[in-house]
Amino acid sequence: MAEQAQYEELARQLSAVGAVKRDMARILPPDCPAGSAAVLTLLGRHGDMRMSKLAELLAVDMSVTSRHVAHVAARGWIERLPDPADKRSRLLRLTPAGLHQIDELSRRTTHLLTERLSHWTDDEVGQLIRLMGRLRDDFGDCRSAPVRLLAPLAEQSVPVAP
Repeated sequence: MAEQAQYEELARQLSAVGAVKRDMARILPPDCPAGSAAVLTLLGRHGDMRMSKLAELLAVDMSVTSRHVAHVAARGWIERLPDPADKRSRLLRLTPAGLHQIDELSRRTTHLLTERLSHWTDDEVGQLIRLMGRLRDDFGDCRSAPVRLLAPLAEQSVPVAP
């Protein structure tokens, strides 16, 4: 098992991933902010779904999801269809324009990663992919897992014998 100092450094490095995400957000088209890109990506990955499922996958409130959906629908990237299983609900589906937008987002992201990691070997990129996948698997679906607080450090210390 890793030492405490390694976990502390890992926490610092994971916090710094925010800078990478911000840089990736800067390459998005002006009419496709990060929330819209996330909606398109999830629909592309999981297929047609109800808004409630999308909100769950985005891990945001239904009102936030609704705004993102309205934005992408207004651009013709998705359509809202009656759900055959429940006529009161709607299914969200990508349109051909939405599929084209996903391709554009993928092209831009791939270009940025290719540019920034050009000095990395194929093995290093593969290792990063494997380790990030493993990290994500070990954390599981954090959206639905209850939060467990760690015991304060004082409670974790072992008493010293006199």
